[in-house]
Amino acid sequence: MVNFNSILANLPEVKGPLQKHLPFKEKLKWTGIVLVLFFLLGLVPLYGLGVNALQQFEQLSIILGASFGSLATLGIGPLVTASIVLQLLNGSGIMKFDLTSPEGKKRFHALQKLLGVFFIFFEGAIYVFLGGLLPPEALPPATYRTMELLLVAQIALGGIAIMFMDEVCNKWGFGSGISLFIAAGVSQEIIIRAFSPLTTAGSFAFGSSQPPIGKVWVFFISLLSRNPTGAALALSAIIATIIVFIFSVYAQSMKVEIPLSFGRVRGHGIRWPLHFIYTSNIPVILVAALMANMQLWARLLQNWGHPILGTFSGNTPASGLIAWINPPNMVESIITGSFRGIDMGHALIYMLFMIVGSIIFSIFWVQTSGMDAKSQAKQILASGLQIPGFRRDERILEHILSRYIFPLTIMGAALVGFLASTADLLGALSRGTGILLTVMIVYRMYEDIAKQHMMDMHPALRKMMGGGSE
Repeated sequence: MVNFNSILANLPEVKGPLQKHLPFKEKLKWTGIVLVLFFLLGLVPLYGLGVNALQQFEQLSIILGASFGSLATLGIGPLVTASIVLQLLNGSGIMKFDLTSPEGKKRFHALQKLLGVFFIFFEGAIYVFLGGLLPPEALPPATYRTMELLLVAQIALGGIAIMFMDEVCNKWGFGSGISLFIAAGVSQEIIIRAFSPLTTAGSFAFGSSQPPIGKVWVFFISLLSRNPTGAALALSAIIATIIVFIFSVYAQSMKVEIPLSFGRVRGHGIRWPLHFIYTSNIPVILVAALMANMQLWARLLQNWGHPILGTFSGNTPASGLIAWINPPNMVESIITGSFRGIDMGHALIYMLFMIVGSIIFSIFWVQTSGMDAKSQAKQILASGLQIPGFRRDERILEHILSRYIFPLTIMGAALVGFLASTADLLGALSRGTGILLTVMIVYRMYEDIAKQHMMDMHPALRKMMGGGSE
């Protein structure tokens, strides 16, 4: 019988660098390579694909860093699922991992990789056998079944490639590949919706009767053609994106710093940062995933003749619960003169759903992922740190931390829900969830780069990062 521990120990992995500190240029090179490969995977279509019913979930694909119908169909979905499952199992005590030891960390990451492979094949099979991605219907039955298996194999191959690319980025590049892929997908959508000169049909808009996708071009074309409504709609989308971006950066930079000292060593200490958005982007990801699943089940129930959650008109929710939690574009309705009193109620319900949902998931995540005051107190004491002027007692430290952590959990989650829903209601160039994720990811990456590589980067880049020119 095969030993489970031997399987974990012999899983294929990307070998890490021999030197402890990689130079900035080396990390930049590997991050660029991984990013290019990720975009190339999204450009390679699945061989034998006939029906792509997943295209209607475009916003979910952006959050997952996926491109439905290509080798990047799964995106980071299986990796995020595996990570969340293990974090919850570890935080709730069902499975225990000693993450303070190298052996415990190695076992945790190996099990996460094995679980990720399982979810890659599982989600690939779900997409194909439940009708999301299907071969052409005209194929003979035997060939049809073969093509279904071939589609699952291609999807799984792309998922495994993304898993190893994430590992390359973790060991040789900047931060997490998962975060990089999310930021890349959202940034790509914002750039396309701002500057693309193409129409939805794929042809150049100039000289065509159809407007371009890019709102910047739409704004200038509307001004030249004396169309104030079109210019106002395009400009409002651009301004909304900029406003949400600025407020997200400001919120991300806010934090509470708790002074800590190294036990009996006087004069030496650090500041333990607690970010205002304490649970980062986790709550809004979970709320977005919940909304996507509700839309998926609503469509299935409608197809089965039981529209309990509501109905669709094309790809747009038209009635029922899913219509009320689908954001209306308030600015567009005001500019075009189609605003109704019920739209205000619709907007308030959507905003309330996002805020309350973010708060609930934030509390749940803190309690199950080891971010609560008790777990943080244990971590601080295990590091040999304590708060100056207080006894080295876990209960005292937990009591002091609880004054900050619970309020930050509530207020940070409420702010995240508010910003995400505001971006959706204002009609920004991307969903508010995606903009928030990208801002948080890029800001954290900026902090890490500035902290680790300020001295070995180019002087001009160092000056831009805020490190001076010397």
